[in-house]
Amino acid sequence: MAIQIATTDELDEAQRIVIAEVRYTAEHSAPCANLVEHFKLAQGEKQITVPKVGQAEADNLTDGQDITTSQAIGMTTTDLTTGEVGLKFILTDKLLRQSQPDLIRVVGRQGGDAMGRKMDTDIIALFSALNGGTTLGVADCTWTMAKLGSYMAYAKMQKFPKPISIVHHPYSIMDLVAAMTLTPSITYPMPHGYSEDLLRDFWKMTVNGIPLFEDGNIEPDGSDDAVGAIFSKSAMCVVESMAPTTERERDASLRAWEIVVVADYGCFELDDDYGAPITIDAAAPADLYTS
Repeated sequence: MAIQIATTDELDEAQRIVIAEVRYTAEHSAPCANLVEHFKLAQGEKQITVPKVGQAEADNLTDGQDITTSQAIGMTTTDLTTGEVGLKFILTDKLLRQSQPDLIRVVGRQGGDAMGRKMDTDIIALFSALNGGTTLGVADCTWTMAKLGSYMAYAKMQKFPKPISIVHHPYSIMDLVAAMTLTPSITYPMPHGYSEDLLRDFWKMTVNGIPLFEDGNIEPDGSDDAVGAIFSKSAMCVVESMAPTTERERDASLRAWEIVVVADYGCFELDDDYGAPITIDAAAPADLYTS
């Protein structure tokens, strides 16, 4: 559990004489939780078992003759459970008395941002294992429309169930946009089937019916390559036992309040065949600091 302690040493940052407005550390976009399946554990439940059945085959029949072959359901199951995630702030009485901003609201937003970022990165961590770990794309190679088309064709040939999404680093998406002759987010609206109020800030464009989303929480490696993914909503999931909750507890001897934020969830690969990682260059644009 991460712990942040606010003491009198921090008063100079919060008192009226120094600060006029609280400034928050900017958070990256975090679309992944809204692009995968969600399951909820009810009271008293320890895990969810998700079944999957195979394909059946239809045969040609002859009039008057019995059907001699039977089909197997081919059911497999995946067991999903949850684990606790959380963080704690300690706000001293002196800090609360002498601070200008409402620190309860400040740490509430910090905690919410942290929990959202944690879930997003937990889902991103699943990308590299999709498709048996076989990645599309290669390191040190920028996106083109031809490459994008090949990834989309792969997803459709592998019969990824709709909706299908692509999530990648903003620099990688920028390379693709630069290869196009128009600004897609201006020309085309977000496709139907997605929650616009949750995803419109992260959606960049839609190509051949598949939307592309930016996620700055994807971290490039030392060679400026990053791993995103193309996946069906059914490829991964979030199982939630308890949504993020905030609790305050008084510590009289410390003369402070403890603010604890806790959630109980798990992020899982649900179907390995319904997604694939995409490895592509995510280097900063060459003209980033030029006129």
